[in-house]
Amino acid sequence: MLAVGIVAEVFAPHGQAAPGFDFTLCGEGPGIVPTDVGVPLTITHGLDRLAGADLVLVLPGADFRTPPAPAVLDSLRAAHERGALIAAHCVGTFTLAAAGLLDGLRATTHWRFAELLARTHPAVTVEPDALYLDQGRISTGAGAAAGFDLCLHLLRREHGAAMANHIARDMVLPSHRDGGQTQYLAAPVPEDGQDERLAEVLAWARDHLHEPLPVAELARRAVMSKRSFARRFTAATGTTPHAWLRELRLSRAEELLETTDLPVEEVARRVGYGSASVLRERFVSRRGVPPRSYRRAFTRTSRPAG
Repeated sequence: MLAVGIVAEVFAPHGQAAPGFDFTLCGEGPGIVPTDVGVPLTITHGLDRLAGADLVLVLPGADFRTPPAPAVLDSLRAAHERGALIAAHCVGTFTLAAAGLLDGLRATTHWRFAELLARTHPAVTVEPDALYLDQGRISTGAGAAAGFDLCLHLLRREHGAAMANHIARDMVLPSHRDGGQTQYLAAPVPEDGQDERLAEVLAWARDHLHEPLPVAELARRAVMSKRSFARRFTAATGTTPHAWLRELRLSRAEELLETTDLPVEEVARRVGYGSASVLRERFVSRRGVPPRSYRRAFTRTSRPAG
């Protein structure tokens, strides 16, 4: 039921900036589907709805160890062959693997079932720690709340940072977590206010992206040694300070490119890159296209930023 709530909320209307999508729940056939919380779902659409879908999200279910019905697998293959985006998170990934859609690809699932996925589908390269993996027209995500991360990533990829950020704010969620971030983190009890200081430093860094922000400066503001800061940072976020800052800078650059007509040189300055050429190199590495091409694809307004 959690997975149903995640996808229904992400793709629901969120005001003028995101009026919502044509969202449909379908199954092998219309009927009543039991859920893990005891509340039944009435499914009114069958597999025929997959024939016209732009995005097919396969949800996890308790019977994932049982091979899906041949009609389900055939419908998924047909949707993939005609060019639809296919995604699944948690144990929904097992259905994509059963359809052969993950053969030769990297995929992830709930860390608890990663070994089982690798054992039962040896043609799939399973990455048990990844939060989500984008393989082009097929994406997979980790378990439980990682479904939010996968859905927001797909929104960002197809409709831009502005829409994804708007929806994330509506749901009081982080606007973006990198797919390479680990699924599960140690959550130590705060010691001597370190977690609070770390949170304050991260908030400060978000407001000062135009500055160099070396790790030594962040550590100084957190009143920690550089080594202690790096260790504490990774324990709290699942990534390194350098990787976190890179993702933050590039996410902010995407939003500025979409929502303003600032020159690329000014966008680079505002997110902390010394030149447009440095931003271009980082941007192509992340998005596969240079900033100007991205802007042409995702422009939302011609008004410059204040």
